[in-house]
Amino acid sequence: METKINKKSKKLEALLWSIALPGFGQLLNHKYVKGLLLVGLEIFVNVMGNFNTIIVLSFNFKIEEAIAQTNYLWLMFYPCLYFFAIWDAYKDAGGGEKPFAYLPLVFSAYFVTVGLIFSPGFTIFGSLIGPMWLPILFLPIGLSVGALIRWILLKIYNREQLS
Repeated sequence: METKINKKSKKLEALLWSIALPGFGQLLNHKYVKGLLLVGLEIFVNVMGNFNTIIVLSFNFKIEEAIAQTNYLWLMFYPCLYFFAIWDAYKDAGGGEKPFAYLPLVFSAYFVTVGLIFSPGFTIFGSLIGPMWLPILFLPIGLSVGALIRWILLKIYNREQLS
């Protein structure tokens, strides 16, 4: 019999492996076709969008070079693929059972994509943030908006059930 802590550990393990590389959580959950497909898509979109090059340049504070290397038309697929893989692995591991639990990750995908779109010209105190850091800065906004919408929907549906 699986204990409560083992179930939580399994969900967290799938979530963290999916954060490391989309598809790994699915492989861990024995969803091999889906996992291999997501790993393949991650590699394909990563290569087509030049994402690893962007990461290296961004960590070395070569933001203008990172922007020049970015293939925005391909990289815009990455946030949805990434957050879907995280959600799917978590759900397959037994998580996400609460109503509207998916909303924070869905809105994270939206807002990270918006951050990517604005990254070539968005500055903070006159400094470009770039195609890696700006989407990361938009992540908490997406999580918060998704959590707020989830909270509102739960209030609405709970109120309807009481009437």
